Amino acid sequence: MGDLLKNKGFITLMLAQLISSIGDWLSVVAIITMVGLKWEASPMEVSFIILCLAVPMALLGPFTGTIADRLNRNVLMILSDLVRAVLILVLAFADSLVTVYVCLFMVGMLSALFVPAKNGKLKELIHQEKMKSAMSITSMIDSGTKVLGPLLSGLLVAAFGTQLVFLIDSGTFVISALLLLTLPKAAASIKMESDEQKGTSFKEDFLEGIRFIKGNRFLIVGITVLGVSLLILQLSDSQIIVLLRELSNVSPDLFGYIVTASGVGMFFTGLLLAKKTEYNALILMFIGVCGIGVSFSMMAVLTQLDLALPAVWGPALGMVAGFSAGLVFIPFQAAVQTDTPVHMTGRVFGVLNSVTTTATIIGPLAGGLLATVLGVIPTFVITGLLLVAVSIVGLIFKSKIERGRTNVSESQSGTHGTASS
Repeated sequence: MGDLLKNKGFITLMLAQLISSIGDWLSVVAIITMVGLKWEASPMEVSFIILCLAVPMALLGPFTGTIADRLNRNVLMILSDLVRAVLILVLAFADSLVTVYVCLFMVGMLSALFVPAKNGKLKELIHQEKMKSAMSITSMIDSGTKVLGPLLSGLLVAAFGTQLVFLIDSGTFVISALLLLTLPKAAASIKMESDEQKGTSFKEDFLEGIRFIKGNRFLIVGITVLGVSLLILQLSDSQIIVLLRELSNVSPDLFGYIVTASGVGMFFTGLLLAKKTEYNALILMFIGVCGIGVSFSMMAVLTQLDLALPAVWGPALGMVAGFSAGLVFIPFQAAVQTDTPVHMTGRVFGVLNSVTTTATIIGPLAGGLLATVLGVIPTFVITGLLLVAVSIVGLIFKSKIERGRTNVSESQSGTHGTASS
C-alpha cells in the first residue's frame, strides 16, 4: 500500500473523490430537509428525489460507459464536475419541485458518466498488482464519507440553513475539477487504443463491450450475483426503521447508530483488504453475502424476542453487515478492474453500475410491499435465508465460475508508461 501513497495521480484522484463524495452527502441531506420539512412535500414527492438521481444511472450506465471509453476521461470528469457545480447552485435558489427534479435528473446523468470515467482513469493510473489495494482505498473513502457526510450536513443545515450547504456542495465540485486538472495524461499505449477506436462507431464500441462481458463467465456470474444479492438485501435494508418500531423500548437515535456502524464496518473491510491483497475474490464475496444474511436474520430474531440493550446488539449487527458488504463489493470490483482491458473499463463498470443501481431502485419498492403483506420480521428472516442460500450455491459452483475467468494480458492492463511518481 506504501507505493500507492507515492503515486501522485492516484492520491489526486482519491482526494477529488473524497471532496466530491462529502459534497454529495451534504446536498442529499439538504435537499430532503428543504423539500420534506420546509416545503412539506408528500412521501411520494420525497421518493422522487432519490428516483431522479438513481434512474439515469440505472438506465444510462452501459451507454455512458461507452462514452467514457471513447473520449478523454480527464475531460469528461472535469466537465461533469463543473456542470454539476452549476446545477447544485441552481438548487440553492430553487422554488419549485419541478426545478429540483430536473436538476437532480441531470446530476444523475452526469454521475452516470463520471463513475465509469473515474474507474477507467483509475485503471490508467494503477499497476495491475496494486489494483486490489487501490479498490480497497476507494471503498474506505466511500464508507468514510457515508459516516461523516450526513453528520456534517446535519450540523451545517441546523446551523446555517440549506442554502449555504448547497453553495458549499457546489464549491466541492469545483475543487474536485481543479484537482482533476492536475492528473497525468493517458499513457502512449492507451492513446493508441483510443485512436484505434476512433475508426469505429458508437454502436460497434457498445456491442464490443457487451460481447466482452458475455464472453467472460466470471463477469457474468459476478455481476448477476452482485445484482441479485443487492436486490435481496434492499428488501430489508430499506425497512430497518420499520423493524426497529417493533421494539418496545427503542431510542430514536438507534437507526442512526446502526447506519453509522455499518459504514464503520465497511471502512474496516477496506482497511484490511488494502493490506491483505492475497485473497480469492469469489470466496470472500460469498462469505460476505452469507454474513449479511446472518446479520439480517439475527436482527429479526432479536427484535422478535424484544431483547434488552438494542443500542448494543443493533449497531453490532450493523457493523457485521457493513463488514460483510465490504467483502462482497471490494474484492469483486478489484477483480473486475484486474480482468478488464483499460479501453473497456468504462463499458464494464457502466453495466455494473447500472445493475447495482437498478437493484437499489426495485429492492426498496419490493421490500415495502413484502413487509406490508407478510410483516417486517418475516421479511427480514426470508431475506437473510435467501442470502445464505445464494452464498451456499455460489461456493458449491465456485470452481466452475473460476474456470470461465478470462485472463487479461499484461499489454491490456493500461499501466505501461503511466507515471506513478
